Amino acid sequence: MAPLRCEFCDPAIEQEFLRHHLAMTQAQLRVTFLFCSLFYLCFALTDVIWVGYSLKTGLLIGARLLVAGVVLVCLAMLERRPNAIPFTRVAANIVEVAGAAGFLLIAALRPAEFSLHAISMSIVIIVIYIYIPNRLLYAAAIAALSTLLFILLAWRLGGLPTAELATMAALLLLGNLFGYVAARRYQMLWRVEFSAQIVLKNLSIRDPLTGCYNRRYLHEQLLETEISRAQRYRLSLTVIMCDLDHFKAVNDTYGHHGGDAVLQRFAALLLSMTRDSIDSVVRYGGEEFLLILPETDLAGGELLAERLRQQLEATVVEHEDQRISITASFGVASIDFASAGHDAHLNMIAAADDLLYAAKNGGRNRVCTRQLA
Repeated sequence: MAPLRCEFCDPAIEQEFLRHHLAMTQAQLRVTFLFCSLFYLCFALTDVIWVGYSLKTGLLIGARLLVAGVVLVCLAMLERRPNAIPFTRVAANIVEVAGAAGFLLIAALRPAEFSLHAISMSIVIIVIYIYIPNRLLYAAAIAALSTLLFILLAWRLGGLPTAELATMAALLLLGNLFGYVAARRYQMLWRVEFSAQIVLKNLSIRDPLTGCYNRRYLHEQLLETEISRAQRYRLSLTVIMCDLDHFKAVNDTYGHHGGDAVLQRFAALLLSMTRDSIDSVVRYGGEEFLLILPETDLAGGELLAERLRQQLEATVVEHEDQRISITASFGVASIDFASAGHDAHLNMIAAADDLLYAAKNGGRNRVCTRQLA
C-alpha cells in the first residue's frame, strides 16, 4: 500500500476494494450527509440569538439552507446511482467543500464569535477526515485549505489578540494532524482487513502448491458458471484434461520435492499459455490438470493442447542440480451450445478424461479430441 495516500498501489486491487465496500460506504455517506444537514439547520437558531432579525440573519439562514440543499441533492444522486464508485467520491467531495465553504461564510458573517467558531471548525475537521468516506488525500486537502482560510478570516475579521490567534491556529493545525493520523489508520485497517479476506478466499479456492483453482471451486462454482454463460449466449466451450506422463517414476527418481518442482513448472506453463481472466486452470488431481476455455471451439482447444504438449516436451525442469524431462497427454472435449443438445454438457469432464486415457493408451505425449453433441 502507498504509505501517504493509504491506497493499494495496484489500481485494480484498489478498485476491487472500493467495489467490495461500496454498499457500506454509501450507507455511511447517507448517515453523515443527513447529520450534516441537521447540524447546519439546527444551528440557524444561534444566528437569530447572536445577530437578531436582520438581513444578515437571512443570509446566514440562506447559506445553511444552501448547504442542506447540496447535501440532499447528493443523497438523491446516490440513490439513483448506487453502483457508481466515481460518483460516490464526487458526492463526498462536493459535500465536504460545500460544508466547509458554508461554515466559512457563516464565520465571516458573525465575526465577533471566532473563539466559538474555532470549536465548530474542529468538528468540521473531524467530520471531513473521519466521518465522510473519501480519498485521504482529498479529505486532507479540503480540511487543510478550510483551516487555513478560517485562520485568515479570524486574523482579518476576528480582532483577536495575537497570542489567542496563534493558539487557535496551533490547535486547529494540531487537529488536522490528529485527523489525518486517525483517518490514515482507519484507511489502513480497512485495507489490511480486505487483504486478509482476499488471502483467505484464495486459500479456499486455490491449490497452495501450484496456485491453480482447486477441484472444490470447480464443482461448486466455476464449471456451472461457465456452462450457464455458454448456454445463455450459445457459445462454444472447450475443456482440456491433461496429465503428466510417468509422474510416479519422477517421484521415485527425484523424490517428492522434485515432483513438486515438476508440478509447479507444469502449472506455470498452463497459466502462461492461457488467457488471463478468461480461461481457468484447475488442479484436478495429483498430476492431473483441467483447462476450461470459454468461447473456444474444438479446433482452438486442439491447437492449444498441441502447443502445450510441444512446449512441455521441450522443457527441462532444473531441481537440485538435476534436469528432469517431462511430457504430458491431453484429452480435449468441446461443445457448441448453438447446436448441441440441452444435456450435452453433463458428461463433459468425463468425456475429456476418457480422451486423456485414450491418449495415454495410444502411447502418451499426444492429444485426443472429440466434439460433443
